[in-house]
Amino acid sequence: MSTDTLHKNANHAQTAPAFLSVWDIHAYYGESYIVQGVSFNVHEGEILALLGRNGAGKTSTLRAIARVSDPELKRGEIWLDHQPLHNMASHQASAAGLALVPEDRRIIAGLTVEENLKLAQIAPPIGWSLDRLYDLFPRLGERKNQEGTTLSGGEQQMLAIARALARDIKVLLLDEPYEGLAPVIVDEIEKTLALIKAQGITTILVEQNAVRALKLADRAVILDTGGIVFDGTAAEVLDNAELRAEYLAI
Repeated sequence: MSTDTLHKNANHAQTAPAFLSVWDIHAYYGESYIVQGVSFNVHEGEILALLGRNGAGKTSTLRAIARVSDPELKRGEIWLDHQPLHNMASHQASAAGLALVPEDRRIIAGLTVEENLKLAQIAPPIGWSLDRLYDLFPRLGERKNQEGTTLSGGEQQMLAIARALARDIKVLLLDEPYEGLAPVIVDEIEKTLALIKAQGITTILVEQNAVRALKLADRAVILDTGGIVFDGTAAEVLDNAELRAEYLAI
């Protein structure tokens, strides 16, 4: 299959107004050129699946958007709700409304579920009170006095997402949220992500389980060796067996 056939707005910012706009970003780990001119838009309230084989640059792209120091963003622009993020440090991007939930979740040892949430929560909470978070994640409410690191893997993932929401964010960045979880727990997390979408939160989802991610997402961007090879609807990827086989191995 030719790349021309597969490209749809690849490496070009879309013309429609976007809530989050990533324009021609280039990022490096030391001398390794990992993210090579990636551009895409995400509209408010969308779930975007950022997909590709291992080593395609998915997590690096997500981390570059979150403005963490590694990888180093050397060129390009990132805009959130008309605010430039590309010159910000990670804590500034966080204050602007971005929240990255990394694959390792980073639950703080020695703190209870509620203490983990309170530590992240802005004061006073604008939109996500503890009660509202416990309504969304009933299991966390049941275990609010339990140390966070003693939760099951699925419960820790719920806590990591709830902790991100506690900061009253605009965009949720999820790196491999289904990793190591039983299908029944993934079902539960997917239902929660759909509820989060209904609250107007924009989500970018990096996930190796591409079929599940595509069924949840509105749109998909597929990366290959640091660049975009497809930008379109999730349904288009699900309907294109050749595309899935070539770039997602499914």
